[in-house]
Amino acid sequence: MTDPKAILLDIEGTTSSISFVADELFPYARRHLAAFVQNHPEVSAPILAEVPGDDRVATLLRWIDEDRKETPLKTLQGLIWAQGYADGELKGHVYPDTPEALRRWTQAGLPVFIYSSGSIAAQKLIFGHSVAGDLTPLLSGYFDTTTGPKRETGSYAKIADAIGAMPGDVLFVSDIQAEIDAARDAGLQALLIDREGDAGDVHSLAEIRA
Repeated sequence: MTDPKAILLDIEGTTSSISFVADELFPYARRHLAAFVQNHPEVSAPILAEVPGDDRVATLLRWIDEDRKETPLKTLQGLIWAQGYADGELKGHVYPDTPEALRRWTQAGLPVFIYSSGSIAAQKLIFGHSVAGDLTPLLSGYFDTTTGPKRETGSYAKIADAIGAMPGDVLFVSDIQAEIDAARDAGLQALLIDREGDAGDVHSLAEIRA
């Protein structure tokens, strides 16, 4: 691996536990979705317009159950989570090595970016209201599915262009092999992180001495 000039990180399984999203965030959004739509019609209406079906709330709930990466759902979830974070009911999980790595890279002059299937708003909430405090000053930018699917090569080429870096100068870290493959096909450096087993290139962000 050559020294990268920028770091690009996935969230679930990389900076934060999958269980936090699956066991806390998704159920929270599911519980509050119908009431949020009813109580915030002016915000919800343009989002619901992008959802197919006669019963659009039911469609959204089904998408949550199916873990669909649909942009309207991600947008609405982000708004619901924003309320939960503001009320102090939610705190974003990050692994202990995450803030340490973010500080290390930032101090070394490396900009750090996030690329997750969760909306940019939701990403900012996790890092802005994390169990380790506000980590957003350590991040230089965010990307979500509006850039493109995470398993498509073109998405990573777009991100490298957006941050003004050659693809080979960007290091992407994720726990999903298909995403790693797509990033490598785009010319990025990429490392598979496996926090629970021995299948990955690394097992924590502490191992990445970029």
